Amino acid sequence: MRSRITRFASVAAAPALAVFAPPAAARDAAPAADIVVYGCTAGGVMAAIEARRLERTVTLVCRDSYLGGMTTNGLSWSDTGNHRAIGGLALEFYRRVKRHYDDPAAWTHAPRPARAENFIDDGAMWQFEPKVAERILEDWVRAAGVRVERHQPLDRSRHGVERRGATLIAFRSKAGRRFAGRMFIDASYEGDLMAAAGVSFTVGREANAAYGETLNGVQLGRTTNHQFTLDIDPYRVPGDPGSGLLPRISAEKPAPDGSADTKIQAYTYRLCLTDVASNRLPLPKPPGYDPGQYALLQRYMDAGYRNFFQKFDRIPNGKADVNNFGAFSTDNIGGNYRYPEGSDAEREAIARAHVRYQQGLLWFMAHDPGVPPETRAEMGRWGLCRDEFVANAGWPREMYVREARRMVSDFVMAEPQVRGLQPTPRPIGMGSYQMDSHNTQRIVDARGHVRNEGNIEVPVGHAYPISYDAIVPKRKEAQNLLVPVALSASHIAYGTIRMEPVFMILGQSAAAAADLAIKGKLPVQTVPYARLRQRLVSEGQILALEKGSYTRLR
Repeated sequence: MRSRITRFASVAAAPALAVFAPPAAARDAAPAADIVVYGCTAGGVMAAIEARRLERTVTLVCRDSYLGGMTTNGLSWSDTGNHRAIGGLALEFYRRVKRHYDDPAAWTHAPRPARAENFIDDGAMWQFEPKVAERILEDWVRAAGVRVERHQPLDRSRHGVERRGATLIAFRSKAGRRFAGRMFIDASYEGDLMAAAGVSFTVGREANAAYGETLNGVQLGRTTNHQFTLDIDPYRVPGDPGSGLLPRISAEKPAPDGSADTKIQAYTYRLCLTDVASNRLPLPKPPGYDPGQYALLQRYMDAGYRNFFQKFDRIPNGKADVNNFGAFSTDNIGGNYRYPEGSDAEREAIARAHVRYQQGLLWFMAHDPGVPPETRAEMGRWGLCRDEFVANAGWPREMYVREARRMVSDFVMAEPQVRGLQPTPRPIGMGSYQMDSHNTQRIVDARGHVRNEGNIEVPVGHAYPISYDAIVPKRKEAQNLLVPVALSASHIAYGTIRMEPVFMILGQSAAAAADLAIKGKLPVQTVPYARLRQRLVSEGQILALEKGSYTRLR
């Protein structure tokens, strides 16, 4: 792990990286490709499909066995913002979703809703079952002729990346496979290839002063949503600080509002649950289940809280995308701080802890005698889906890494850009979702009550452009690498950019730029923007919208 120059902004100069000899056995090396994409997120898949459309050879390297990242792992109620800001392959994906559900045979467990509220717009459908999204991406990749290499997590040691100066030559997987290419795209949520290649990054929240922002850093005063709505005593023995805090409350004192820290917003598993009996699996009781972990929630319910089921958002066939809602819910607040830069073993332990926390939470809500009977009855109606994540007993395969590393390049998308207060150079796509951060910590406030800190939900006001300069590293660090997912953005700007449709948009644009860099034998930093813009517009990417309307501009 590289040391940072400061805790919050950048990293030390890249260390010398190993240069590998040719592999001893041909079986260790995949065929060299024009473009190598690491990370089979939806953004990575779109980058690979775009590369094939441009007649480039491409290798899509997956950490796991499946395609789609969170798009196929429970994030089914799409965070789209303004649909008119979504074009290109991203819009095509959602139109393929609609074509699937236009077939009456697709509605197997529940009838098609009479009112498809928030489901269908612009010939596209924005909510879907995880298995349907996965099938669409698998079929699409196969038809495009993308070479997919599965179960090939990056070797994150100092021997994992081969480079010559600022040019990446190849990287290796933990399985020993070598992936060589002319251009590389890091489409992982964690920015693992970017970091292993020696590119500057940051983790955590910048101070407001760093980029002229108002919503970055610690935000206790502004954390009003997903907050305790009742005054709850934090101590094991109410009123007695000497008895110690209840589980899942930090004793740390929050820094002043607007100041920087290294904490990150909470992770979760986006569950796909069903109340259709014929398709329902029982909610599992996790090994080592400890009802004491939910004592704070019990105390909150004893005080009158009842809104546990507010984010069971309906998707087709009697299912729901279950997301965090309220002060104590599916977000494992404070359980992920080590994840972005942790070892593979540390990350696996954190993921297991999140599974244990969420499974225990659901079991508690369905079975604990201290839970109000009507709440237990409602939770008892729900279960995992027999036909989702079948090889994983109905549980999503991937934890929702809402934010991890973020690249620090010569240009950083920040609050002034997403609010339209400062210009954004060289647009390659648009975002429009609110500036959104989940809670980062749960503390005791100055009055002696439990409070969450970090949740921000502030609209941007209008769709905004995202700069090409935010997906290219500093030229001295890497000249043939693009980073469309862990891109260069402040914490709060990343909070609006970090949506799956936007990652698809940026993945496609990254591959288009990689093709132009190959054609011109250019560093990615000097790709002619006029040519890139012309290509993106011709492929249906949306680079501007008329403010105050839903008119697309090209």
